[in-house]
Amino acid sequence: MVMGVLNVTPDSFSDGGSHLALGAAVSRGRQMAAEGAAIIDIGPESTRPGSRPVDADEQIRRAVPVIEALRRELPRAVLSIDARLARVAEAAIAAGAEMVNDTSALRDDADMARVVAPTGVAVVLMHRRGAPADMQAGGGPHYDDVVGEILAFFRERLAFAESAGIERTRICLDPGIGFGKRTEHNLEILRELGRFAALARPVLVGASRKRFIGEITGVNEPRQRLGGSLACALVAAESGAAIIRAHDVAETVQALQIWKGIRGE
Repeated sequence: MVMGVLNVTPDSFSDGGSHLALGAAVSRGRQMAAEGAAIIDIGPESTRPGSRPVDADEQIRRAVPVIEALRRELPRAVLSIDARLARVAEAAIAAGAEMVNDTSALRDDADMARVVAPTGVAVVLMHRRGAPADMQAGGGPHYDDVVGEILAFFRERLAFAESAGIERTRICLDPGIGFGKRTEHNLEILRELGRFAALARPVLVGASRKRFIGEITGVNEPRQRLGGSLACALVAAESGAAIIRAHDVAETVQALQIWKGIRGE
């Protein structure tokens, strides 16, 4: 499945400000659904490297009207809230969100698991080393075995989530490409993505327009990294990813359709 990125922020790394207005956000969400996005991920706070936290009230002001409008217009689409704060997740779920995409894997807000557990919504647990403000400081952290360390992290987070009342069947896992990783770590994650199958949970991969693509290709403008983003999407799909998070929905859907056709699916 393709998860379309709908950032309702002024400062996201590749599309900040583009969909900050309600009308623009709803129009883009509608377009992504028409292009084939099965999930629309609404993000009211940038978590790019170097970003600063946004308070819950402002995030709710940005996200809830968009979710309410899209819920009315797109009854079949899965709406996701990209949130680290329990109050934001709670308001988004009340407005119609069916998935919580938490880049902290339930760590940044002690109330998140308690809020999410009784709702029955799906949850994405993402690996992140450090906080958005400092996770790429000095070029990123050191790992002895990046995939092995992420696997250990996921095992611990899965156990925590289940102990809080979140059933394992509701959980997806995101290795967090670009979140506290160097370029070599991102490439290793994509190369060894199949190792996450040991956890028997769907894997989400979000490499779209990320900085490491620019570092490899020399393309500085994130919007011009479509080719690299599609390459990552196809490698991830071939390695077993269940969800591809993408800014360029139509192109990603088309690439995956051809990949499936070649495989005879």
